[in-house]
Amino acid sequence: MIYLDYNATTPLAPEVMATMLPYLTEHFGNPSSIHAAGRETRAAIDDARDRLARLIGAKPHEIIFTGGGTESDNLAIIGLARNRAAQGKHLITCVTEHHAVLHAFEYLEKHEGFRVTWLPVGAGGRIDLQQLADAMTKETTLVSIMSANNETGTLQPVKEIGALCRERGVLFHCDAIQAFGKEPMHVSDFDALSLAAHKFHGPKGVGLLWLRAGISIDRLQFGGSHENERRAGTENVAAIAGMARAAERALETMDAEQPRQAALRDRLWEGVREAFPPAVMNGDPDARLANTLNISFPGLDGEGLLINLDLAGICASSGSACMVGSILPSHVLMAMGVAPELARSTVRFSLGKGTTAEEIDIAISRLPEIFTRLIGSAV
Repeated sequence: MIYLDYNATTPLAPEVMATMLPYLTEHFGNPSSIHAAGRETRAAIDDARDRLARLIGAKPHEIIFTGGGTESDNLAIIGLARNRAAQGKHLITCVTEHHAVLHAFEYLEKHEGFRVTWLPVGAGGRIDLQQLADAMTKETTLVSIMSANNETGTLQPVKEIGALCRERGVLFHCDAIQAFGKEPMHVSDFDALSLAAHKFHGPKGVGLLWLRAGISIDRLQFGGSHENERRAGTENVAAIAGMARAAERALETMDAEQPRQAALRDRLWEGVREAFPPAVMNGDPDARLANTLNISFPGLDGEGLLINLDLAGICASSGSACMVGSILPSHVLMAMGVAPELARSTVRFSLGKGTTAEEIDIAISRLPEIFTRLIGSAV
């Protein structure tokens, strides 16, 4: 199997699993208990919090552990919007955000009386900073823009967005779930930041929300006083410990991995173009993640292409979502001006630490037969 779907999830790194195992076996105490077994697991959480804080330039008490990226995004958007509703009920986001962000804003707009400005993007998928500035009013309390798009890899100008938000006194939340470990980042550019461990070889089901000290937030879950009364629920000790180790590993290898993956990505693109010259690459050609390649194949069926890739031992994903058995074109590509029929013919290849040059060459060698079969069936 040639796995080219690292943006969906990554395999658990062996050293991360080794870090987690003690907390899945002998160290099982509830971290809220005051006895020795509880103190032992509480120490593991505290250690992970300290290590993650150092990695992103934060303070330990600014980190809120969550059940994953979706919860981190929801807590940031809904929790911050509600907390500042008395100051204003205008929010800003972008039409190409992940659904964890989009649906949170849609909920606030539909059910809680907030007004949302949905920023458009250009053909490459980036927002216009002047449009963002023009959209801000005295009622604006929160802007949420992702760092890197999960479908196309397009990078947003988050440093400039952060500076603009600070100048206007508006909070800036960033979904950095795809970008962490792939692009340099520092919390000084943000007010709130969402991460998910399974995107950088950590376990599924754990994430974090970094929230700048002094900023209050309304909780979404009720129960105990966990996470400084910001997120109730017994902590997933093993996953939290694994996330810290995975984050360290990601940043330790980032400088070497990104140019390596970019070279393999470009090699794959050349192979695709040679096998299927009409192929179209989507996303910003320059401001994009090193590992992501989003391609439309005019005249071909995207679902059929994915099935044939899978049969050939190549794991990739579509830029579309399956709802009630029908394939809908990607909201990201549609926002970028890609025609619906072209959006439906799109495949995302995403590389990772385990991707080798040999795998890319094998994948390329299998493409001509796949394209010939699909073209023949379309005639």
